[in-house]
Amino acid sequence: METTTIILLLVTAYLLGSIPTAVWWGKRYYGIDVREFGSGNAGATNTFRVLGKKAGIPVLCIDILKGTVAVLLAHFSPFVFDSNEFVNLELGLGIAALVGHVFPIFAGFRGGKGVATILGIVICLTPITSLLVLGVFLIVLLATRYVSLSSITAGLSFPFFLNIVLKNQNQTLLIFSIFVAALLVITHKKNITRLLKRQETKVNFFTKKV
Repeated sequence: METTTIILLLVTAYLLGSIPTAVWWGKRYYGIDVREFGSGNAGATNTFRVLGKKAGIPVLCIDILKGTVAVLLAHFSPFVFDSNEFVNLELGLGIAALVGHVFPIFAGFRGGKGVATILGIVICLTPITSLLVLGVFLIVLLATRYVSLSSITAGLSFPFFLNIVLKNQNQTLLIFSIFVAALLVITHKKNITRLLKRQETKVNFFTKKV
C-alpha cells in the first residue's frame, strides 16, 4: 500500500509538472505556440520575450506553483513529517515535477528549462535558501539584463548557500543542490555559447508586447 501511494504521488507530480503553461497560455489567449518563436522554449522567460509581461507573469507564477505544489504532495504520504523518508519523498516529487516541466507529456515532451519550477521546489524545501538565490538572480539580472546568466549564476549559488552558508546536514539535499546547479548549466549550453559570443538577447524592462 505504501509503495502504491508513493508511485501515485510521483506520477501525479510528473503530470502536474507536465502542464505546459506557456504553450497553453500562448495558444489560448494569443493563438501562438511560444516554442515557435524566440528561444523555442516553453518557459516563462521565452513567454516574456515573445508575448510580454501580461502573459509572462501568470506563466511564471503557475510554473513556480507547479514545483511547490508537487513537493507539498508529500503530506499525503504515510511518512512522518520532517523525517528522512519524508524529505527524500519531497525531493523525489520535486524532481518528478521538474522532469514533467522539461519533458511534458501534454506538449509532445518539448518543455522549458525548469528554472521557475526549480524555484518553486526550493521555496518549499528551504525558504531561506530560495530568498538568497532569488537575490542573486535579481542582482545579476539588473546588472546585466541577461536572464540566462542570472539563472545560471543563481543555480550555481544554490549549493553554496544551502551547504556552506546555511550548513545543510541532509545528504540528499546536498546531492539535489549539486544536481540543480549542473542541470541549469547543461540546459543553458546554447545560452552560454551565445553569451561568450556576445549574441545573447538582453531583457528590455520597458518594452511592451501585445
